[in-house]
Amino acid sequence: MRRSLRGGLGICGLVCGALIGAAAANAAVPLTEVINDPFGNPQSQHATAVEPDTFAFGSTIVAVSQVGRYFDGGASSTGFATSTNGGASWTSGVLPNLTVHQNPAVQYERATDPVIAFDPLHNVWLAQSLVLNEEGSLRGSGILVSRSTDGGLTWSNPVPSAEATGNQDFDKNWIVCDTHADSPFFGRCYQTWDDFGNGNRLLQNFSTDGGLTWSAPIPTGNNATGLGGQPVVQPDGDVIIPSANAFETAIIAFRSTNGGASWSNAVTVTSTPTHTVAGNLRTGPLPTAEIDGAGKVYVVWQDCRFRRGCKVNDLVMTTSTDGVTWTPVTRIPIDSVTSGVDHFIPGLGVDTATGGATARLGLAYYFYRSSRCSRRSPCQLEVGYVQSDDGGTGWSNPTDVAGPFAVTSTADTSQGRMVGDYISTSWMGGRAWPAFAVASPPVGSVFDEPIAAPSTGLTAAAGGFVNNAGGEHPVAGAASDHAAPQSAIRRR
Repeated sequence: MRRSLRGGLGICGLVCGALIGAAAANAAVPLTEVINDPFGNPQSQHATAVEPDTFAFGSTIVAVSQVGRYFDGGASSTGFATSTNGGASWTSGVLPNLTVHQNPAVQYERATDPVIAFDPLHNVWLAQSLVLNEEGSLRGSGILVSRSTDGGLTWSNPVPSAEATGNQDFDKNWIVCDTHADSPFFGRCYQTWDDFGNGNRLLQNFSTDGGLTWSAPIPTGNNATGLGGQPVVQPDGDVIIPSANAFETAIIAFRSTNGGASWSNAVTVTSTPTHTVAGNLRTGPLPTAEIDGAGKVYVVWQDCRFRRGCKVNDLVMTTSTDGVTWTPVTRIPIDSVTSGVDHFIPGLGVDTATGGATARLGLAYYFYRSSRCSRRSPCQLEVGYVQSDDGGTGWSNPTDVAGPFAVTSTADTSQGRMVGDYISTSWMGGRAWPAFAVASPPVGSVFDEPIAAPSTGLTAAAGGFVNNAGGEHPVAGAASDHAAPQSAIRRR
């Protein structure tokens, strides 16, 4: 399915409601294509859409993703898809005037790392993109925010929210808004990102006027370095940011208790031993972070500490109520610890209408049924989903959502084949709505990799919440099956 870029919009009614045939051949979940790549510039790989983020508020959900992926970083622009009727139909298009591929007068050549947030005080949706320029080498030149005041259907020209100067080189941004009406900082929106030009130094700023203007960036109290931070806001207005460290060998966290005026020292939460995912797939232990209605923070990532010899990755979780003290890492029991199933690239969603012992968690993820896939036994990607209705103690049986499809059908990058450094799940109408890239075999040099979502959302698989990882312990001395990076990591 292709759309003309002219006008930037397409209505996804009955057409987008069709099943994605090959990508969902063995899955029982009907899927809707929500974002496609409409570009044709010769520098990018088409038709590719990767790395989605979502946010839901009321009966509206908005998804954003890269469209037109480049091999060495970034994409032609940022695509979006919006449903204002609980997922029944979608409006899709491309955020206007981000890159030269849309308007030759624009100064930026590529866009990447798309993220979406909603500010209920100012009734504005904020779509954030990192923009790149080819200045001898590819550089993260700034962060732009596109605004929508009509429910995510149309978008303003982008507003600069952070601009790189000197040797700065921005990467891995995120945005969140305080949606808590009783918070002293209700309606304040926060950004975080890292500066690869200065060792992945983490920076933060905020807006109090719906994303029109932004404060000067500031670091953490101890000038922490890292990447992939995902801020969440507690009901009292405190902001907690879990992140990977600069080498993706640990999870760190830091917080602000004064509306982003200052940030604490970062604390190390835990190390992140990982198995090398087969098939030259681009992936790493970046965290996915969410918060429940009571203010508990949940962080999930891929990790091999419960497997002898680090032969596969599980998805693991830790929680906190203050961003300082974190619970011991637990395994999410999708499969037994003796299985050969490899799990990676999780996207966590938490129903903010729930909290504590009754918090509802929805977790989408990619997996290989066998971690030992190879050229002789080609790697086949699938998407799964599990749910907890008791704050992460018990988990449902997994649901097969999409796939299998060949990893070689996905966009190629300098860091491996790509579906995204992250995916996303949001809750709407009592159901979980993940978004993720799927793929069918390319035709010649043209890919077929859209962003998809379940046509009616997801709920727990039949059989109840039968899986519990209680009593399991990490393998003594668990360590990655690969050497630690010797320099800070950049992913864009």
